[in-house]
Amino acid sequence: MNKSIEDIYKGYLKKEFTPTEILNQYLDRINKVDKSLNSFTEIFETKVKKDSKKLDNLFCDEKNISNPLFGIPISLKDIFLVKDSICTCGSKMLKNYVSNYNSTVYEKLNNLNVLLIGKNNMDEFAMGSSTETSFFGPTANPWDQSRVPGGSSGGSAAAVSAGLSCISLGTDTGGSIRQPASFCGVVGMKPTYGRISRFGMIAFSSSLDQAGPITNTVKDSAIVLDAISGFDSKDSTSLNLKPTNSYQSLINDKFSFKDFVFGVPSSLLEEGLDTEVKSRFDELLSSLKSLGAKLIDIELPHAKFSVATYYIIAPSEASSNLSRFDGIRYGFNDNGYENQDLVETYIRNRSLGFGEEVKRRIMLGTYSLSSGYYDAYYLKAIKVKKLIENDFKEVFKKVDAVLTPTCPELPFKLGEKKNDPLQMYLSDILTIPANLAQLPAISIPIGLSSNNLPIGVQLASDKLNENAMMKMAYLIEQEVSFSKTSLNI
Repeated sequence: MNKSIEDIYKGYLKKEFTPTEILNQYLDRINKVDKSLNSFTEIFETKVKKDSKKLDNLFCDEKNISNPLFGIPISLKDIFLVKDSICTCGSKMLKNYVSNYNSTVYEKLNNLNVLLIGKNNMDEFAMGSSTETSFFGPTANPWDQSRVPGGSSGGSAAAVSAGLSCISLGTDTGGSIRQPASFCGVVGMKPTYGRISRFGMIAFSSSLDQAGPITNTVKDSAIVLDAISGFDSKDSTSLNLKPTNSYQSLINDKFSFKDFVFGVPSSLLEEGLDTEVKSRFDELLSSLKSLGAKLIDIELPHAKFSVATYYIIAPSEASSNLSRFDGIRYGFNDNGYENQDLVETYIRNRSLGFGEEVKRRIMLGTYSLSSGYYDAYYLKAIKVKKLIENDFKEVFKKVDAVLTPTCPELPFKLGEKKNDPLQMYLSDILTIPANLAQLPAISIPIGLSSNNLPIGVQLASDKLNENAMMKMAYLIEQEVSFSKTSLNI
């Protein structure tokens, strides 16, 4: 059940099945598989069945299915607001919070007649690399249920990989779309910062967060990007640009590997890479050379500071963003103590409402913003962020994309790093630089390890260069011909 958007759309045009028939296939698979994966926090079964019946009626007239997202079963990371439904962000703090409006990205998809199956599990407030910090319990990797799917959009990646949703929307602050996409053998794309509206997306780190698609193919990723991109007056960080046309560019333009120059930051890849990840990456580089691609060695001198920089900026912004969740205005409220004063109420609500990782990052952020430490930590981190951005600017004068493995390692065991935050943070060492530089980046599966675990490669391109990046990703996808035939679930 790993149909692409194109597969379903072509089937609709040929009248091979109806929206309700397709939806029921996905719902049946969820009922069969998701008890062991825990990729969903909520299924909107009653509502989505009603919606599919409405689409069945529209389905009779071919004019109504002129857009490829018509009748496509989708899911959303549980960080996007959907009117009149609960949005938890994977936290006890918001377990009863009901949204009173739609996020812009969902509004755009809903206007194209998608079928929203449900919400996907995630690390609490998007803080994690394994989807183990969720209030709803961990999500398992479909390729090996003893291992993590990555995070924080692990539920989304697992659902798409296992055929429980055709596409899902995730969010990426330091790799939270690309890393789980790599771990689960699917395509995960983070657009240029500001390309997609953040309105109705619960904030973690406002200067880094970006929504993006998790899909089975690069073409599907392009279709979704075109649908959800574009200016939104309700988001002050939204770029005043028209939606992308990546899909039409993919299917209409002529291009080959000979048209592109790839930069490989070899010095970044000298240490810490799993041997099988390195071997598969080296094989890909050899293939690209033989197909006419130009590969050059590049330097990103400040990228080695990216993890440290990220873990000052992101927690600092999180400590501010999460201050609104006090149990009075928003969030979990423990009513067990009637005589406590306001400060005690805040302390108790936040202590009980937030999980350990979220509290750890709030403490880190509060410390780095505190009097006497702001200049030493936060201000320095902002300066290094700019240096990293400038490094990429120089590199993109010579290359069309920076090519690296998406992750330095294979999917690790559930619980293996939960009590070692530093090791967990290093999982995103190759994805964080693109967030700090506000670049578009995409992860494509390129093969499997000896124990049948997915390995992904990452392309990062210059700001607003999504069209070219998609073309390069598509070429790699076609060359490696990644298959899920060995996914046994």
